[in-house]
Amino acid sequence: MPSELGAFLRSRRDRLTPAQAGITPVPGPRRVPGLRKEELARLVGLSPDHYSRVEQGRQRTMPDDVVEALARALRLDDVERAHLRDLAAPSRRWDAGWEAPQRADPGLLRLMTALTHVPTLLLGRRGEVLAAGPLLAPVLGVDLQSGESFVRWLFLDADARARIVNWPDFAAAAVGALRYEVGRHPRDRRLLALVDELRAADPDVARWWDDRGVADRTSVAKLIDHPTAGRLEFGIEAVSVPHDPEQRLVVYTVEPDSPTERALWLRLVSTQWGHSPS
Repeated sequence: MPSELGAFLRSRRDRLTPAQAGITPVPGPRRVPGLRKEELARLVGLSPDHYSRVEQGRQRTMPDDVVEALARALRLDDVERAHLRDLAAPSRRWDAGWEAPQRADPGLLRLMTALTHVPTLLLGRRGEVLAAGPLLAPVLGVDLQSGESFVRWLFLDADARARIVNWPDFAAAAVGALRYEVGRHPRDRRLLALVDELRAADPDVARWWDDRGVADRTSVAKLIDHPTAGRLEFGIEAVSVPHDPEQRLVVYTVEPDSPTERALWLRLVSTQWGHSPS
């Protein structure tokens, strides 16, 4: 049975044609949408048998030079390249402290306090809420408390789909981020259980998960259809600190002097719009 490493390689191989890879196709009928295994093996400098062992799950680790050769041949972006490294050398060390509840980083909390003019959210492992700024609930229509799961709200609350105009794009990126985290922490039982729960509950999650795409949550657009403030447009930026990369401060940035900035300002100086889900 193919390993996660093999399945990811197959998914990336399927999306790349010989022409895109800059090689002459192997003669004969093609039964795959992209590169054949022997074509990729030739590009990387491996024997077809060696590459087949990797993709079939008979070799679950790879040296760095082979990983880099595969990343170049498959035209992986930076996030996909990092994910391939994680899959090629899975961590065998498991810290029991990982299961302990996280505490919000004091420095990130201070930064949140200075950003009261835009919505902010501090997320920890598995997308769990560590803290939320005062404008987040009025914008999203839900008062997410510490310890609650942002991704559960995103996929299992019908109001999330109704309020986020570009929900499919945003949600697909969230699934890609979950896959990226599973690659980094393959022994995190709670994370794996969360993925299983979401896949069983939402066919969109199952479809995106099976595509094996990976994403980084550092930058993405988010459009909100607010019941009283109208259309709100945000650029979502995520910030982490070197001493605790498992926490991310999510900032809903706005264009200066935009309708969204003016709507947020009105919310700050008045009670013009509330935050009850519509």
